[in-house]
Parts: sequence; C-alpha cells; structure tokens
Amino acid sequence: MVWFKKKEVTSEERKAVDALWSKCNVCNEIIYKKELERNLNVCPKCSYHFPISAQKRLAIVVDEGSFSEVDRGLTPVDPISFRDIKRYSERLEEAQKKTGLNDAFIAGKGEIHGCPAIIGVFDFGFLGGSLGSVVGEKIARMVERAMGERVGVIIFTSSGGARMQEGIFSLMQMAKTSAALSLLRREKLPYISVLTDPTTGGVTASFGMLGDIIMAEPRALICFAGPRVIKETIKTDLPPGFQRAEHLLQHGMIDLIVERRKLKETLGRLLDLFSH
Repeated sequence: MVWFKKKEVTSEERKAVDALWSKCNVCNEIIYKKELERNLNVCPKCSYHFPISAQKRLAIVVDEGSFSEVDRGLTPVDPISFRDIKRYSERLEEAQKKTGLNDAFIAGKGEIHGCPAIIGVFDFGFLGGSLGSVVGEKIARMVERAMGERVGVIIFTSSGGARMQEGIFSLMQMAKTSAALSLLRREKLPYISVLTDPTTGGVTASFGMLGDIIMAEPRALICFAGPRVIKETIKTDLPPGFQRAEHLLQHGMIDLIVERRKLKETLGRLLDLFSH
C-alpha cells in the first residue's frame, strides 16, 4: 500500500517559488527574496555575497541621483565572424535583450559620499562579464575623462575574462586598459579596483590587479585560471579557500576585504583621502 505519493511540481509552481525565495550557494539557507534585497543581497545566515547586476551595484554605492552614464551607445560587433553552436551576433542579441545593456560594462561619473569619481561596473549577466572591445574602449575613455576632470577612477569587476568570440581583439584590451591606467598614475590620480565574485582570466591579469588600492568582497573568487583547471593540471589538491579573497589578502595580493554594506563608506573615505 502506498501511503504517500510525491507530487510533481509544475513549471508554473516552480516559477512562483523562484520568484519568492532564493537558496544560498554556501550554507543552502532558503531566504525570502525581499529580505535578501533588504540585506543588499547578502545571506543573513553566512554572509555569502550574492552576485548582483551593475545597476544594483550602482544603486548601493553611488549617491542617489548623482550617476550620469557615458558612452552608452557603444555597441559590440562581430569582427571575426565567430560561430560555435551559435553565431556571436546571436549571442550578443540575446544578452542585450536579457540585461537591457549594449555590453557587459556601464561607465559614468558619480559621487560617493559627495566625492566625485569616474565609475565603471561589470555586469556578469552579459556573456559572463567578458572583456571585449567595447569594454576596453569604455575603460580607456574613463581614464581620459578622469584626467580631464582631475578625479579618480573606480572599477567594479565581475568577469569570466577575455571574450573569446572576439579573438585577438579581446586580448588586445588587456594591454590597452593597462596602458591607459599607467597614464592615470603618471597624473597622480587614484585608481581603486573592487574585485567581486568572480573576477578571473584576462581581467584579473590586467586592470583588475593594477589598482592603487585593490579591495574585494568576502569570499570572491579571484584568479586567472580556475581552481578545477589548476588542480587537473598539477594533479594535486589545492589549499582550502585557494583563490578566494581571504587567501589573496593573507598572501599580499589584495589590500583589504570589505563587506557590501560597508563598501560605500570605505570608498568615500578613500576618495576623500586621495583628494587632499
């Protein structure tokens, strides 16, 4: 005799549940989404920092009404007619519809606790926040604006690395952005790099690690090649927390780890310090 029968969950029921609840990737806590949003998308049980969109990042960090986006009209093209199971042009169109962005990076001018800065934010939801020609051009223009207005630059990274669909044109952005930031340093203007989960590949290998101050959110994955790739290559187990922000701080690769709720205050203090 069957006493209990497992009910099949319909797609509509699943969507209704997903709209109300989130599951923490670290402690598996089931969290009411409105509570999670009130806590700046940080797990109230284990303090895991959920990935957030570029727009949410700006809303949390920048003074209300102070941000003015620039270069919004820059749109990527398909320079090498790349195709895997889909054409690159099709992937771009899908990502643009999904995120409402032209590319994986938002740039503009804003204020943090009254201190002006040129601010750029990656959106991982757009093709994994990958570094393509448009992103590189926006960062170079950010540096030009910062030098013209004599203010600092802040970049929030969240990226899987160089955009393979653009081939060598993507890899060239590593050199382009690094060269631009060297001009900023020559002008004695600050560059603050904020590494969020994940920051990997060519972004880590270029401007991600070039900040005068390099900070990260707790437990952020920061690396060039991922832990699985390294483990399979060297055929040995990796240290606990390898390539996480805490491990990098311990070994002098970054300067500080800042919780999301304290990020705006910390950036405001740094900008104020650099302005004197």
